[in-house]
Amino acid sequence: MAISVEKDRSKGLLSSAALKNTAYITMFIDHFFAVVFLAVIRQQQRAGYVTDSMQQLYTVGRAVGRIAFILFAYLMAEGFVHTRSRRNYLLRLGVFAFVSEIPFDLAFSETCYDPSGQNVFFTLFLGVLALTVWEWAAGKAPSVRTGARNCLLRGGLRGVRIAALLSCCVAAWFLKTDYKYMGVLLIYAFYLTRDSKLPIQVFLVGCVMLLGTWSANYFRYAGDFSAGYLFRFSLREMYGLFAFFWIGLYNGRRGRQLPKAFYYGFYPVHLLLLHLVAVMVLEGMLQAV
Repeated sequence: MAISVEKDRSKGLLSSAALKNTAYITMFIDHFFAVVFLAVIRQQQRAGYVTDSMQQLYTVGRAVGRIAFILFAYLMAEGFVHTRSRRNYLLRLGVFAFVSEIPFDLAFSETCYDPSGQNVFFTLFLGVLALTVWEWAAGKAPSVRTGARNCLLRGGLRGVRIAALLSCCVAAWFLKTDYKYMGVLLIYAFYLTRDSKLPIQVFLVGCVMLLGTWSANYFRYAGDFSAGYLFRFSLREMYGLFAFFWIGLYNGRRGRQLPKAFYYGFYPVHLLLLHLVAVMVLEGMLQAV
């Protein structure tokens, strides 16, 4: 059940297409700095030429990229509510999760297979899967009549919803998907507050971002860093809250969208191209030495 506070979107300036295009642009900026620019920095570090301005530029580029996933999580919740076929929606996400894995590993690990991290399509798939089971169980509940036995059945359906959300979060953690369970919870948070006023969305999403990132870092690095340091380190995710500048201008309309094949294919193709560019840039730098 959503936290319902009526939201008037009629005055918004941006369509779903504008949000989606912004998400892809900010994602590209993030990945350019994470793949190509980082490769240049590492090579410059070996040669002893890295400057503070290069480090600062890298930080700014990655900060811009924090906006991307917030927009994608929002669009996943919107797409789930409005899609004609949730089965096909899940199928597309699942197919492109596997299609994107080799480009993802090449771009970020320089190998065709790296089990230490899976691409963001797996996170999106798990988030939408959790919502699918959640709505299925919620849809069954009204048909259950009153009575002690049926009260237990209603309680069981609530349990199914919670179990589905937790199971997808656990799966994201053990599969080591991009953004892990924080990504799944973000999609759920946007679904839960889809009819809420913006301050409520910002508060809930901000809590999920900060606590989800901090807890994931704590579980992973508790033996190496203090809880306080990991909390401060996790604050960098809060740059993603700038995404609400665009979300607040959303008018609820679809807008003129590019073909679905472009949006789904952009992710693996651009990662592969960035990997190739990084390789060529490094080869050129080594030859120049």
